[in-house]
Amino acid sequence: MAAREFELEIAALSGTLGSIEKVIDLPKLRIEAKELEEAAGIPNLWDDPEAAQKVTSKLSRVQSEINRVSSLRQRLDDLPVLLELARGEEDQSALEDAGKELDSVTKAIGELEVQTLLSGEYDHRDALVTIRSEAGGVDAADWAEMVSRMFLRYCEIHNYQTQVLETSYAEEAGIKSTTFKVTAPYAYGTLSVEQGTHRLVRISPFDSQNRRHTSFAGVEVVPVVDQSDHIEIDEKDIRIDVYRSSGPGGQGVNTTDSAVRITHIPSGIVVSCQNERSQIQNRATAMAVLQSKLLERRHQEDRAKMDALRGDNAGSWGNQIRSYVLHPYQMVKDHRTDFETGNTQAILNGELDGFIEAGIRWRRSPH
Repeated sequence: MAAREFELEIAALSGTLGSIEKVIDLPKLRIEAKELEEAAGIPNLWDDPEAAQKVTSKLSRVQSEINRVSSLRQRLDDLPVLLELARGEEDQSALEDAGKELDSVTKAIGELEVQTLLSGEYDHRDALVTIRSEAGGVDAADWAEMVSRMFLRYCEIHNYQTQVLETSYAEEAGIKSTTFKVTAPYAYGTLSVEQGTHRLVRISPFDSQNRRHTSFAGVEVVPVVDQSDHIEIDEKDIRIDVYRSSGPGGQGVNTTDSAVRITHIPSGIVVSCQNERSQIQNRATAMAVLQSKLLERRHQEDRAKMDALRGDNAGSWGNQIRSYVLHPYQMVKDHRTDFETGNTQAILNGELDGFIEAGIRWRRSPH
């Protein structure tokens, strides 16, 4: 095996990180952070909770971005010193440790490079992910549950915080739908490229004749509302139903009618929450979910108007975005980016980085 060219790798990474620092304009970010710190220190800031929330949220995001880039630059600058020490002492294990650190920095800079492409208005926000079974009967319900697990595993791998708000279980197996919140920097921008229909082809475990079935699951991703979003909901426009929470197979998981379903009559949007302990908490959470969905609908309408002005008919990329074939061969392929892999098990276990990175790059490229 050829000796690893550490210095060349470090130089290439330094160039990439330098480009990222220019794109995000680090000096400007530091000035912005200082101004936000001063604004956050004003004694009467919380007299206007909406404005205060906006300032503190932005300050947290800007500080996090500065710290992430600065930390990577420091780790990159430390690598030549680690290598020099390891070589000077002729310590093979220390050299291997330096190689592992270089691999770790390479991965982190790659992730940051993709994140710099997330510059949409809501990309930095937390996300609400809803997964629904579509065509395919019991297989589709089972597939929807598999897709839900895939995304929750992805979040777990990346240490993203998740909170399941509602799950509607199917009668025989799987789920009709589920909604969960993902709390992480750029959660919406990252996961929004997964929105659309995911198609599964396999030998159905529910078919006594072992025939091949095709089933579909729909993924919807919306940004979590901010206090500054001004999504007004007229009480006359909503219908609120309360019911008893249920688990798999229809068994009750709560002895009171604490689960809440809200129907927004003008749009037809229906949201539910059964995760919280009280009806009041579930209602508040369901209203927040409804606001997020209405915000995304408004955003989509604005985009559609702009697309119409530009004569752009390529905006609806959210139908069948990806196929997962388990029989007669093993393949997962994204129909937008052509990114594919034969390691279906890894993908279903949440190893989605390749698909998500390709999706983010695809979304930013002219096509």
